Amino acid sequence: MNEMTTGRRNFLKTAAAAIAAGASLSMKPAASRGQASGSGLLKACQFTMLPKNLPDAEKFALAKRCGFEGVEVTGVIEDAAKAKELGALARQAGTPIHSVSFGGWGAPLSDPRPEVVAKGLAGMEAAMRSARNLGADVVLLVPAVVTEEVAYGEAYARSQKNIRTLLPLAAELQVTIAVENVWNKFLLSPLEFARYIDEFDNPWLKAYIDVGNMILFGFAQDWLRTVGRRIVRIHLKDFRRRGSEWTNLLDGDVNWPQVRRALAEIGYRGYMTTELSGGDEAYLTDLAGRIDKIIAMPT
Repeated sequence: MNEMTTGRRNFLKTAAAAIAAGASLSMKPAASRGQASGSGLLKACQFTMLPKNLPDAEKFALAKRCGFEGVEVTGVIEDAAKAKELGALARQAGTPIHSVSFGGWGAPLSDPRPEVVAKGLAGMEAAMRSARNLGADVVLLVPAVVTEEVAYGEAYARSQKNIRTLLPLAAELQVTIAVENVWNKFLLSPLEFARYIDEFDNPWLKAYIDVGNMILFGFAQDWLRTVGRRIVRIHLKDFRRRGSEWTNLLDGDVNWPQVRRALAEIGYRGYMTTELSGGDEAYLTDLAGRIDKIIAMPT
């Protein structure tokens, strides 16, 4: 049996396991705190969506008033005291900071240059410490970027190797690293996405699924059902295939009734964060109401 045949059989075995795991009704994401009653689906917005002219305390108060139950911070707050203060303000308002969207585009962990990888690792370590200070328990990471110079296989192997060096710190801080499906020409199917996560075999490495990012080449409900129990956070966006444009929730081609059924089937309970443009109180209240309509869809 040659190496290619062995690899193919291992992939098919993993794919079958991924489908079975995704179909489980009892699995729940790890490292999620403060679950709500009822559906267990919590509405959140990104901190950058709140009006920039307001003091931080008023931003969180506005988010709560508009109907949100949590907030996601984008980027790293290296000042520990400032991060702890911001986290305290969020909790006092009833909208705790649940995750940090770090990204990773600037210094990908798939880059062949050691100095770039070192910068990326340092950034992730800072993001995890920032999350801990904010009171968050998840950091979003773009795991790799495939380019003209970085081949797909190289990105796969190199990113896994480098992410593994971060897992001991993740365990120490109790902060989950959540890799997201983004337009990085990498992990283009839900089967491969599930396999990539499973190969770490580590509870501190999970999935962050954006339900709008695969609409050009797939279906959100399929990704949710296949990745299943591996999902620790969800981003909410909508996308219209014709014209290739982002839209408000419920205005694009995401099949929201199917998404809602898939969330129920995999037993997801946790934050669903809007990743859209910001706006005033009326806009944010309408946005929270759109999420309420999604949550209320039959399962």
